[in-house]
Amino acid sequence: METTTGNPSVLKGEAVKNGLIMAAVSLVIFLVTNYVMPELLGSTAFSILSIVIGLGLAVFFSIDMRKKAGGYWTFSEALLHIFIMFLVSAGVVYIFTILFGKYIDTTYPERMKEMISAKTEDIINKFGMGEAQKDEMLEKQAQQLEQQFNPTFFQAIVGFGIQAIMYGIGALIFAAIFKKTKPLFPQNVD
Repeated sequence: METTTGNPSVLKGEAVKNGLIMAAVSLVIFLVTNYVMPELLGSTAFSILSIVIGLGLAVFFSIDMRKKAGGYWTFSEALLHIFIMFLVSAGVVYIFTILFGKYIDTTYPERMKEMISAKTEDIINKFGMGEAQKDEMLEKQAQQLEQQFNPTFFQAIVGFGIQAIMYGIGALIFAAIFKKTKPLFPQNVD
């Protein structure tokens, strides 16, 4: 087993590499779904599947990085490297998604807006809201979707900042779970 104890730059490299792998897996799932079964993109099942796969990869890579750190790492070491991994993954996926909708498949943003609006309208109809409330909610959502799929530079920075905060909270949770401090008095097992 390769250990990197005493060389934090190696662990940072591992975190970046793991983040890129997580992003690649997310993008492959997105692209396959977008071109093979595009109706699944806005579904709850697709969202749950993406979250489960993402969490599985995050757990695997967190444990792997801890092993490469010699089997032990403090909370702050775990937090730093897990956050780097999450941030790299989120950044690549965020930038790719924006560029994908603007340059690769320009129909993607409109398809997603229509799909999300239709699902929202179904939910609103189930709650029996009046036409005025329904129109107001759909208009607000249309503005939010426009900002999401066609953000200005400032909106993109703010959107990514919000994502970074959310991933920071996730990294705090993961660091608390996966930290492992070296015992003060090692036990010799014969």
